[in-house]
Amino acid sequence: MVNKVILIGNLGRDPEVRTLESGAMVAKFPVATNENYRDKSGEWQTITEWHDVVVWRNLAERAEKSLQKGSLVYIEGKLTHRKYQDNNGIDRYVTEIVANTFRALDRREGGTRSGYSENFPSEDAYATSTPPSRNTSGDQGSSSYTEDISNVEDDDLPF
Repeated sequence: MVNKVILIGNLGRDPEVRTLESGAMVAKFPVATNENYRDKSGEWQTITEWHDVVVWRNLAERAEKSLQKGSLVYIEGKLTHRKYQDNNGIDRYVTEIVANTFRALDRREGGTRSGYSENFPSEDAYATSTPPSRNTSGDQGSSSYTEDISNVEDDDLPF
């Protein structure tokens, strides 16, 4: 059986890092992924999905040092579900990606960061769990990435 998740997206806020009583570090952060499509009228639309990511121990330490809000990141891990009771005794259910690896994809050449856009959804958009409104007309400010692969040979594909 396989439980594997791969995400490439932007951090919605800086990683929240805690040290547990056992001494283990844990970091949590939301990652936004975008899906672009044309609607019936031919206009480009963007759907933003939010994913809660958890990293443990050395990865938590790395996340604290290398990731920040807006960072473009590659995440690989597994999907987990857990149940807990809040302060009012109400059962709450959480779905998270527990990452076993991540890689910051930002380039820091000349002080600029690729993959970051001023139109990136804010932490407030994450908190309300509604897709943020964005300029979806395909302007240069969009944080989505598309590549023309019409001239790629099958032998050039990485898989």
